[in-house]
Amino acid sequence: MCGIAGKVRISEGGGLDPACMGTMLGMLRHRGPDESGLYIDDHAMLGQTRLSIIGIQGGVQPIHNEDETLWIVFNGEIFNYLELKEALVRNGHRFYTNTDTEVILHLFEEHGPSCLSRLNGQFACALWDSRRKSLFLARDRLGIRPLHYTVRDGALIFASEIKAIFADRTIPRELDLEALHHVFSYWSVLPGETPFRDVRELEPGHFMVLADGRLTVQKYWDIPFPADGEGFERPLTEAAEELRELLLDAIRIRLRSDVPVGCYVSGGLDSTAIACLLVRNFSAGVRTFGIRFEDALFDEGRFQEIVVSEIGTRHTAVEATDEKIGQAIPDVLWHCERPLLRTAPVPLYLLSRSVREHGFKVVLTGEGADEVFGGYNIFREAKARQFIAKQPHSAFRRQIVRKLYPYIFTDARQRALLPPFFSRGLDRLTDPFSSHHIRWQNTERSKMFFSEDLLRAGNAERDARQLIRILPPEFERWDPVARAQYLEMRIFLSNYLLSSQGDRVAMANSVEIRMPYLDYRLVEFMGRVPSRLKISGLQEKYLLKKAVRGDVPEAIWKRPKHPYRAPVSGSLFHPGASPMIREQLAPEALKRAGLFDEKKVAKLCGKLAQGGGSEVENMAIAGIASTQIIRGQFIDRFPYRQSTPPQLNLMVDRRIRPKRAEAKQHRLIA
Repeated sequence: MCGIAGKVRISEGGGLDPACMGTMLGMLRHRGPDESGLYIDDHAMLGQTRLSIIGIQGGVQPIHNEDETLWIVFNGEIFNYLELKEALVRNGHRFYTNTDTEVILHLFEEHGPSCLSRLNGQFACALWDSRRKSLFLARDRLGIRPLHYTVRDGALIFASEIKAIFADRTIPRELDLEALHHVFSYWSVLPGETPFRDVRELEPGHFMVLADGRLTVQKYWDIPFPADGEGFERPLTEAAEELRELLLDAIRIRLRSDVPVGCYVSGGLDSTAIACLLVRNFSAGVRTFGIRFEDALFDEGRFQEIVVSEIGTRHTAVEATDEKIGQAIPDVLWHCERPLLRTAPVPLYLLSRSVREHGFKVVLTGEGADEVFGGYNIFREAKARQFIAKQPHSAFRRQIVRKLYPYIFTDARQRALLPPFFSRGLDRLTDPFSSHHIRWQNTERSKMFFSEDLLRAGNAERDARQLIRILPPEFERWDPVARAQYLEMRIFLSNYLLSSQGDRVAMANSVEIRMPYLDYRLVEFMGRVPSRLKISGLQEKYLLKKAVRGDVPEAIWKRPKHPYRAPVSGSLFHPGASPMIREQLAPEALKRAGLFDEKKVAKLCGKLAQGGGSEVENMAIAGIASTQIIRGQFIDRFPYRQSTPPQLNLMVDRRIRPKRAEAKQHRLIA
């Protein structure tokens, strides 16, 4: 993994300052502490900070083609690069590095933007054609790696993280109040948004071209869901075997690395299956890492012990105490760059720190399995509502939803409220968002703490149009589970799970995470699988369990689903938590920011500081505190952390090298 950044002129008025690029790259050093490089010509600057994993020697970026007219900076990994390189060499391409980055460059020379369909990986990249004065930006299919951009003063500025864009002090820093509404509705910003006004994120499965003064964005891939069961005629056993083979190959190619590869083990099915398949088929000497909690409600340590005992790995468990979570929240938010309605990213930040301290740069994880295989309760809810809607007055059918949440609805009063709660909206099942409406409405209750100004910034009609925009034409032909999966993957997966719980907290500690379940071949295969094989009755991830049943311990594949969560109020109000939390929740800080009602928040804080609180109240305080901290870090006191410009390998367009004495004087970049 790496960090990339650049600035390219759109019009002749766009200025380029190499010293500014040094500061931008300094903001990304955590993403690539090993080496850095910068390309400069009269129209473009492309820079990269490198985390060396493949082709360690001689792989400094930007990398160029044979005649030095095409340059690339790249963040990510291309797992099938060896096969692609072999074909390119046969076609006459000459390589001067052993990196996967150079493969993309030559593949683009040969195929243009359609080269993206040949890449199996997780990536964000920028290619600059110095002859045509054109820029090509692209992001992987599912959005595992980030890429942000803005346009200012006749130039396009892009970077892996927003803080690098803000390092250019000509860029205004302002919260986008509409995007805040989206966070407090959908748990994340909507695709393409960021929490900051006029800063965009290239959407997953899209590329952008800057040429002739025009920016164009185009989709090259989308999550595939044919009509239920259409064209899928395999029996269960055959489908399970094909899935297992795909998963094995996804793991195999993700072990390609010139440094050791570790593995996360949470104690759940997803990471356990990866670890077991890895150890039993490829490498017995794997190091595993997991999270432990003080509170038994969150802790899965007993199951981690079962797994590591079964496969014999050397395991490191990181204890995420309430105090440690409270201490780390500001740093996590600095890296996540967006408000959070939960504290779950923080233990993963602590985990990746431990991974790095133990000398590892790369780990395999189980992220994405719930979305791909139908593991979330929201998918089971969609199926249950369809079942109830056929006989809406049946008491038996309404009672079925109690089986969905045995770990939350534990007392008689809650159990009595559950069936009518999930029976709401049975007359609107044709609504494209029916699977998510109740969840979103529940989350929106936290807006009761908004200030009047922030409330006025919301626009429900515009939000509805934005949501409709993300739906493909064939969406209405899909069954309810497939529709729910698509919404979850387009709205939640990339914008929250792969960002705040994935790339950001891992790269904060210079650790690359690789996700076999998000191999696009596996995603496309599961898209064709009918929903009845994903969720059988109310048994989630049915096909995955069939595929790996012989590989994982029985206690793991038989255990009820235990969603990953972390303590909220107990961490935020712990006496050892960061003082920044108390400062930003103080009435004077809330009043100064003008985003939340300070009296209502004070009352909420008083209640939660005593312990407990409802799910909505815990989401609300997490969102309020994190929004306040983000505002302080990025608006009031930017930068929250000072950066040191890295020592750069300076590369200059050979046709303008005589002009570059001036550029080389900018060694304050160096």
